[in-house]
Amino acid sequence: MWIQLDGEGPLGVQLFQALRGAILSGRLPPSSRLPASRALAGELGLSRNTVIVAYDQLLAEGYASARVGAGTYVASELPEESIAVAKAKPRPRSNEAAGEKRVEALALGDAGVQPNAPRLSRFAQRLAETMAQGRVVWTPRPRPLLCDFRYGRPSFEDLPHEAWCRVLARRARRASVRTLDYGSPEGVPELREELAAYLRRARGVACEPEQIVIVSGSQQALDLVGRVLLDPGDTVVVEEPHYPAARAAFRSVDAEVRAVPVDERGLDVRGLAGLGPVRLAYVTPAHQFPTGVTMPLARRLELLRWARDEDALVVEDDYDSEYRFAGRPVQALQGIDRDGRVLYAGTFSKLLFPSLRLGFFVLPPALVDPFRLAKAAADTGSPTLLQLALADFIREGLFERHLRRSRTRNAARRAALLGSIEKHLGDRVEVVGADAGLHVMLWLRGADAAEARRVRRRAGTAGVGVYPIEPFYLDPPDRGGLLLGYASLQERDIERGIRILAESWDEVACVK
Repeated sequence: MWIQLDGEGPLGVQLFQALRGAILSGRLPPSSRLPASRALAGELGLSRNTVIVAYDQLLAEGYASARVGAGTYVASELPEESIAVAKAKPRPRSNEAAGEKRVEALALGDAGVQPNAPRLSRFAQRLAETMAQGRVVWTPRPRPLLCDFRYGRPSFEDLPHEAWCRVLARRARRASVRTLDYGSPEGVPELREELAAYLRRARGVACEPEQIVIVSGSQQALDLVGRVLLDPGDTVVVEEPHYPAARAAFRSVDAEVRAVPVDERGLDVRGLAGLGPVRLAYVTPAHQFPTGVTMPLARRLELLRWARDEDALVVEDDYDSEYRFAGRPVQALQGIDRDGRVLYAGTFSKLLFPSLRLGFFVLPPALVDPFRLAKAAADTGSPTLLQLALADFIREGLFERHLRRSRTRNAARRAALLGSIEKHLGDRVEVVGADAGLHVMLWLRGADAAEARRVRRRAGTAGVGVYPIEPFYLDPPDRGGLLLGYASLQERDIERGIRILAESWDEVACVK
């Protein structure tokens, strides 16, 4: 029997999908006998257990039936519409193609995309549209890159893996009914207490544990903002450029997103004049994303006065302020707020590792209960075991020790990046945002956006991943620019990557 596996996922799943496709297409007709599991395993070079797993799934889903002592047979009756759909719409050949089809179908919101596709809500349609417009998708590559300047990813090698596993295992061994049961939606008291103490001493945040709600990363915090604070038509201000997933969270609830330019001191508060009623402003004052500039005290006070006068709220996203390479991190905007206008969001995705999926929201007291209820409606609470382990990790000093070591390592990576840019690119580029954080912006002098795209493609072909600045703008500039993350790279790879990037630009310029 001719069966071709597609190479995606476990072998048992691949074989099941191949057999199901053959049944639905009619190549394996109803009531026909399937090969014996041992024979098919030998023919395909698989283990017999793999074939049994696939056959069991066919039986469970009604594509086959078993006859005692006679073997496994294709089911005698199959839904006609299943066969028609299988013939009309073959499965996409790659995960990337499948994702594109899903985004296209969602964005269209059209029942005609698939024969029996359900009607989507306006929320789902808005979300698909805005995510398709303003996101950078990390797609699988046929071969690993020599150097990937992907931003937002920390160095997993810097993580004190043994210390974290020890703390986690200790908590797991002590697991009680409370540890294993549903937790409170706002988070366990131990983690909220440790976080409040840490934020007071390290970030100057004025808060009590009761003001903290534990979330699944800062993205859930932004989603909660949209659902708790915004009605359709409300105006939200974001920085220009800005974090595109914040834009998606606000637009998904049908808010009107307006962008105010960023200058060398962060959000230009003068740009807020004339916008009419504004419900809230989303800012990254400690390390503006993606330009990297820091909002000085005078500008911060000006923003707080605007919020008070306009009866607006400010969402402060403090996503990586711990990584500052000159002096101490600046005090959080929330710490100088005297009117309860600032909602302060943070995450452990870049400070520890993304799959931990723990972040936090420090809220004005009047907003704690509404956000707590919205969190309960979304997921009933973040994982208790991980929260307790993280509380221990902070209380025992392991977290801040890790931050000190990470700052040292990232400072060395930053120096390697800036040195390599100076050596290989020189005054052909302008570097922005190198004093803090885990990425830099790179403007290509004399290159427009189209040329920057050609440079990215050429560098990618040569094994170096670099990323565009356009998704971070509502109104992208024609100027060519790149965003380079460096936290997950070794110094020697950074130097090699920048050298190849410079050579790629030279090759593009020669063709032009």
